[in-house]
Amino acid sequence: MRFRTTAAAALGALALIVSLPGSASAADGHFTYEYTAFDGSKQTGFLFDPPSRECITLPEVADPGSSYPADTPWNHTDATATVFTGPDCDGAYFTLRPFGGHASERLKLRSVVFS
Repeated sequence: MRFRTTAAAALGALALIVSLPGSASAADGHFTYEYTAFDGSKQTGFLFDPPSRECITLPEVADPGSSYPADTPWNHTDATATVFTGPDCDGAYFTLRPFGGHASERLKLRSVVFS
């Protein structure tokens, strides 16, 4: 008898948890940065509605052995962006506030994570 009551309570709790809406999984807005292309020209990279709490290595500058780091980040998302000097969110970091946080070309980055 006690086992059935416990099992029913556990199933009820599981059903309640599954039915609750999840939190948003993306930062709304866009994030831009500048990088140097293989031909030496300056290009602008974009991340649109990037995922939250997930490290994003910027594809154009992912390999430190064959590319210069990106610079001049602009955070036009609704989340805080933490940029890192290395790929895979490694190295020194700097935080950009939501809704317009930015830095100059002096700030070098290769990856970012959004809160």
